[in-house]
Amino acid sequence: MKKIMNEAGNIVEEMLKGLELSDPSLVCFPEKRVIARREKASKVGLCTAGGSGHEPAHAGYVGMGMLDAAVAGNIFASPSPDQMLKGIEEANAGKGVLMILKNYTGDLMNFSMAKELAEMEGITVDCVVVKDDVAVPDSTYSAGRRGIAGTVLIHKIAGARAAKGASLKEVKETAQKAIDRIRTMGMSMTACTLPGLEKPGFTLGEEEIEIGMGIHGEPGIEKTGMKTSKELAEILLGKILADYDYNGSEAAMLVNGLGGTPLMELYVLAGDAAKVLKEKGITLSRVYVGNYMTSLDMAGCSISLLKLDEELKELLDAPANTPGFKTFG
Repeated sequence: MKKIMNEAGNIVEEMLKGLELSDPSLVCFPEKRVIARREKASKVGLCTAGGSGHEPAHAGYVGMGMLDAAVAGNIFASPSPDQMLKGIEEANAGKGVLMILKNYTGDLMNFSMAKELAEMEGITVDCVVVKDDVAVPDSTYSAGRRGIAGTVLIHKIAGARAAKGASLKEVKETAQKAIDRIRTMGMSMTACTLPGLEKPGFTLGEEEIEIGMGIHGEPGIEKTGMKTSKELAEILLGKILADYDYNGSEAAMLVNGLGGTPLMELYVLAGDAAKVLKEKGITLSRVYVGNYMTSLDMAGCSISLLKLDEELKELLDAPANTPGFKTFG
C-alpha cells in the first residue's frame, strides 16, 4: 500500500513535527508525542489524548479557543500514562486541567494513572468522557458506547467556556451538558490500511457498506448494499433520533468524513440530512461539513447531532483558531 512516509515506526513523531512547523503558535514535544500551545493562557487548561490516525483529531484542535494540549498515541492505540502526564503538565496554567477523553478502555485506564501522577505534582485534574456513538451499546474497544466525531464539538464548547474564565467545575459541567445532548452515527464504504502494512485488516465487497462501523474498524450493526445519499441520511439520522429526543429543538449538525470520502459527497449528504431533519421539525442553526475525525484513508462518514440551547450556541460561535477548526466570533 502506497503511503507518503519514511519509517512506519516514526510516522507519529514526524507528523507532529510537521504540524508544529505549519503553525508557529504550537510547540511539539516529540519524545512524549505531545502538541501544546506555545504560550499558556491564564485559564483552566484543556487536554485530550488518544490514538493517532484520526487527524486532524486531536492535535489539530490545539490552539486559541479550544485545546491547550493533545497527546498522540501510536496509530489506533492509547498514549501511555507518562505521555498523558506531559500533556497535562503542558495544559496546566495553575487553574486546573480538564481532560476530554473518548470512551475507550485504554485511554481511561492510562488517564487514571496519569491523573494520580499529576496530582502528586499539585495539579488539579478532572475528566469528561465522550460516548456519542449510537451504533452499538458495547464494543471490544470500550465499556459502553464509543466516543467518535462528536468529540470535536465538545472540544470547541469546553474551549470557549474555559476562555471566558470559567472555573474547572464550570467548564466540566458545560462539557458534560454538551456530551449528554450529542449523538453520532457512522458508516464505512472501505477499510483503512495502517502505515507499514500491505493491505487492509478486512475488506468490504465492491457494493457493500457497513452501518455503524467504528473509527478503528470495530464492527457495526449491519453490512448492506450501497445506498443513495438520501437513504444514508435517513438511516443514520433514524438511529440518532430514535436514541434521543430532538423534537422541536434547534440543533448543530456535523457531517464528518473518515478520510477517504470527497467533500463533494459530504456536502450532498449534508443537504439530504437537513431535509430529513426539517421534515422532523428540527431546526438546524449550525452545520459543519468536513474531515474532523478520520480513520486514516477509510471511505465513509458520520453524522453528529447536538441539541442546542443559548449557551451552547454562543460557545460554538466563540472565536477559535486551530489548524483543524476556526471560527471568528
